[in-house]
Amino acid sequence: MSRRSRNSRAWRYVWSGIRRDADARALIQASETEYSDSDSEVEFPAAEPPVPSAVPVTGESYCSCDSQIEASCNPRLRGFTHIHDCHCGEDDQDFDWAWDDDSRSAATLLSCENRKVSFHSEYSCGTAAIRGSKELTDGQHFWEIKMTSPVYGTDMMVGIGTSDVNLDKYRHTFCSLLGKDEESWGLSYTGLLHHKGDKVSFSSRFGQGSIIGVHLDTWHGTLTFFKNRKCIGVAATELQNKRVFPMACSTAAKSSMKLIRSVSAPTSLQYLCCARLRKLLPSGTDALGVLPLPPGLRQLLHSKLGWVLTLDHTQSHAQSHGHTHTPPGGPSSSSDSEGCTSDPEACQRKRCRWT
Repeated sequence: MSRRSRNSRAWRYVWSGIRRDADARALIQASETEYSDSDSEVEFPAAEPPVPSAVPVTGESYCSCDSQIEASCNPRLRGFTHIHDCHCGEDDQDFDWAWDDDSRSAATLLSCENRKVSFHSEYSCGTAAIRGSKELTDGQHFWEIKMTSPVYGTDMMVGIGTSDVNLDKYRHTFCSLLGKDEESWGLSYTGLLHHKGDKVSFSSRFGQGSIIGVHLDTWHGTLTFFKNRKCIGVAATELQNKRVFPMACSTAAKSSMKLIRSVSAPTSLQYLCCARLRKLLPSGTDALGVLPLPPGLRQLLHSKLGWVLTLDHTQSHAQSHGHTHTPPGGPSSSSDSEGCTSDPEACQRKRCRWT
């Protein structure tokens, strides 16, 4: 018995040594490769990373200022750029609503008077979401969200949802939260439109520095998206009497978005005239600058409906009715549909996805 006991202790000693050697080799290999989860802060190896979603989207910024193209000081974080005090496109001073401090996931942090939301400040273990402070009822509602961090990971989305959307339901799961059910609609940074658990190709990607605009027309019941102030397309129809809130979500560590515009207006004759004028004028035209308006009326329209007159509803290339397609060679950074409108008859001819 004593001999068997000594043999057992010897074998345990041998196996423990083998385990220590194996652990040491694994530690060395890990330090040489340094891969990380696609939704945590990414440190890229010299070779192309094995997870495509870990690569931030670049080249989709609204502006082309020097701060947008400044390379990261850390050469290992290939594809990441820093935006230092870039305020391009942030002209509004008054906001109809901001992010709601009482309707957000635990993994979010608000700043800039509750207009900037940061997701997963240290690391990510799931999906965080936030809701706007105002329920969007009657009238016209338009807001813009600027991507102020690298855009990567399982998903970063903007859209709308009802009060029934559970913001913490997927806090330990990486997913596209907006559009998981019939209570929300979401546009992913990958260009996919989500609703009722389905997804369809809707636009080109957006990335760091991109400005995503959302127009909810409760009169005609349409939801329209813009990218860098050019129309992408009508995403949904028959939204009359829907009680929804602006929403955003992210799975990416140290990601952030900033609300740079939130305005509302009644569906009045004044609004309809401004919307029609904008559609009749050529793309890129300064409507308030070219129209022969009295100074008082020009100032009034600028303060009340300036957002209507600055939106670009024209498109650089058309797409087939009823479906979308990706141009050869990958998605383009230009506009992605054949025109945007809130007219109910025209909406039926557009590539409206869900009702």
